Amino acid sequence: MESKKIKIDLLPSNFRKEDGTFDQQEALKLCGKIAGVCYDEEGFSHLENEPEERTMKRIDRTLSNGHHSVYGHVKVHLNIQNIPKILAMVLNNEREYDTSEKSARFTPIVREDDSVISEREERLYQKWLELFKMKITERYGGILSEVRIRRLAQENARYLVTVLMPTQMIYTTSLRQINYLASWMEKYVINAHWVAPMESLSDLESALAYSMEEFYEALDEKNILVDGLMQNEKERSFSLFGKDLQQRKTYFGDVYSTTYLGSFAQFAQVQRYRPNSNQLERLEEKQYFVPPIISDDLALVDEWLGDCALVKDVIPQGELVRINERGTYESFILKCKERLCSGVQLETMLQTRATLLEYQKALQESQHPHGARCTFPDYTCNADCHFKEGKTLTRMI
Repeated sequence: MESKKIKIDLLPSNFRKEDGTFDQQEALKLCGKIAGVCYDEEGFSHLENEPEERTMKRIDRTLSNGHHSVYGHVKVHLNIQNIPKILAMVLNNEREYDTSEKSARFTPIVREDDSVISEREERLYQKWLELFKMKITERYGGILSEVRIRRLAQENARYLVTVLMPTQMIYTTSLRQINYLASWMEKYVINAHWVAPMESLSDLESALAYSMEEFYEALDEKNILVDGLMQNEKERSFSLFGKDLQQRKTYFGDVYSTTYLGSFAQFAQVQRYRPNSNQLERLEEKQYFVPPIISDDLALVDEWLGDCALVKDVIPQGELVRINERGTYESFILKCKERLCSGVQLETMLQTRATLLEYQKALQESQHPHGARCTFPDYTCNADCHFKEGKTLTRMI
């Protein structure tokens, strides 16, 4: 049975018509008037009442000459349903957005009749959900609540579920940006359909092309696509996937670049820190993240890796990928204030700490601490976790 198609609804806004589609004409008119501000002596109040013919001429001119910044003033608010997790990651890597996404950390993964999630994934997810609950309770039962233990178990069990799993998200970006994204999707789909005979698409690339085509069609149905904004003269494309990342030089100074291994799940959280630039690349030989809570039980580790191998063909979220992270020294310090916390996904916290230690010399010069963000002299925590191992960054879950 086929999975549910991607569906897009518009949230209430000034540009949502009664039939649920985007009022493209009114949105373009507003942007056309805004485009006149730079040379109108009387300002926007004068432009509001100008003849419509002048506004339309300005719209045609700005769309054709690439002066698209004025179309960033209109925001499009999308309620996206059944979007594959990996496609959500593609969108979130472009940084010009606001998003609220259903979290597999805080909500259980449920397989529906028409879901892309297989029965095997569901069975393994439930198996490890109970095992993680038991292991976490054994070690931290006197510290963490049942609700927190369940959530942490869910966070770790989801490593066995495909990165193609459907999720839901509220996604807000500009009219200009959503059309740019659509044009890149169109290019990606065309390239996928016309790939050279001697080349072959990976399973992930094929799935992405299929999902992008659905997403594009859903945008078109809502009257969001504007031809003039989809020319892509600069030949831009999505930034998520990198190539030969292991060849990038590691550097720590006023700016930094570092490359490390992390799961798809970690990358999904890493990329949400938008001051930095992040890319991923899949490995030739598959490896999988092992949750530290089971690392002291070699038999359990072997069982975990064996179960990961059972779902390798569905591209589980625990599959390790090569990640390149780039940013400024200042942005990294701010990242530490976000990610060195007992409430953050453990894998992300551990990698942030590892990068922090590589930056040690520079941090010593600035007399910066090496503990959780709540130990920073210029940071105030409003919700003390009272979790010693969380504050010292030595927790196992």
